[in-house]
Formats: sequence, C-alpha cells, structure tokens
Amino acid sequence: MLSKWLKESNYTVVLTGAGMSTESGLPDFRSSGKGLWTKKDPSQIATTEALNQNVEEFFQFYRHRVLGLNEAKYHRGHEILANWEREGRIQSIITQNIDGFHTDAGSKNVIELHGTMKKVHCQTCGREYGNERYANEQFICDCGGKLRPSVVLFGEMLPEDALIQATEESEKADLFIVLGSSLSVKPANQFPLIAKQHGAKLVIMNLEPTELDVYADLVIHKRKIGAVLTEMETFLDT
Repeated sequence: MLSKWLKESNYTVVLTGAGMSTESGLPDFRSSGKGLWTKKDPSQIATTEALNQNVEEFFQFYRHRVLGLNEAKYHRGHEILANWEREGRIQSIITQNIDGFHTDAGSKNVIELHGTMKKVHCQTCGREYGNERYANEQFICDCGGKLRPSVVLFGEMLPEDALIQATEESEKADLFIVLGSSLSVKPANQFPLIAKQHGAKLVIMNLEPTELDVYADLVIHKRKIGAVLTEMETFLDT
C-alpha cells in the first residue's frame, strides 16, 4: 500500500527521528535501558547554563557524542531516501536528528530542526569549524571564545527559518511519512498533523506506538526502517 501511495504522490515529505539513527548504532535519548538518559541527563548538561558554568562536563559530554558519531555511518535507509529524492519520489526531509547522515547519504533538501553535530561554532564570534575540533579536545576558538556544537541546546528556541520551512513543506505534502519518531516532542509532532489537516495521507513507521497513531492512514510497528524501505524500493521498481 505504501509503495502505491508513494508512486501516486505528487509531493511527499518525510519526517525522521531518533529511530532512523539507532539503526546506524547511535543511541537515542529515551529507549529503556539503552538511551542516553540512563547514563547522563542531557537536560542538565546540554544547556547554555552548563556551557557557561559547568564547561568541562559540557565539553566532555559532547566530545563523547562526537566520537560516537564519527565512528558511525548512514545506513541503507538513508541511501534509499537520497535516491528517492533524486528520482523525484520525495521532495524534502524534516529531521529531528543532529547526525547529518541524510546529507552524508546524498539528500539535498534536508531541514535540520535541531542543528547538526557535524559542526561546532564559537559562542563569541560565530566562526564555524568541523567537529574534529571537539574530537581533538580543542574547545577554544582562535579568538579565545568557547566552541559549542551547532545544535539546539535544551532551553533554546529552534531556528525560526527551519520551523517556517518545515511548516510550508508539511502544508504542501499529499503524502507525509514519519520514520522512527516517538512524536512526543513539540514542535516536530505538529508537522504530521499540519500535513493531515491539509489533506495528506499520513504514514507512521516506528518501533513502538505513538500518540499520533490514531490520526495515521497507515501505521507500521516493530519493524526496522531500513528493511521496510528496502522492500518498498523493490516494489517501486516493478
């Protein structure tokens, strides 16, 4: 059914969450027993307050995340989405993830709601660097300011341009596919509803049920995203 809808759709938008990244070996925040929440509480460390008042723990927390990210790689599901974009089957990707894997895999129209861990920038002068600075424990800018990951920290507002673009894409969609998001965090969980309100078919693919499943035209649980997308690719080629 989903392959058929994808073939028929004129404007398909994909929203990806942590479940898309866990298949690359990256831990998410909320999985019971395995998520990052069980080790350190990011809501206490990944903050501007920690950057200013508890800076060494902030640096080491994010250095650990950078090292883990740089050891991982996008998976087949990311590649398939990039291929579908090139073929005109999907028009954009909205992502809650900060790993940069969609771009690495070749997707062009990617809206990163929470920024990217691929870069760090100076809190003082704004200069950008690659994340190898953190990997090499170089936490200070050439100007003397502190470097921080180019991500949205807890308590910060999401970038307005990304929110506007994501809203516009959701309104244009006639097929909206959620991949690996618990849909428990605002404002990301509003985009599927916006799409639905504007007449789109809504598909939710997540290992566990979400609060928005009741609004979906199709729900897929307990299946790996990469495997489902690989199956769909086979059907699309027939």
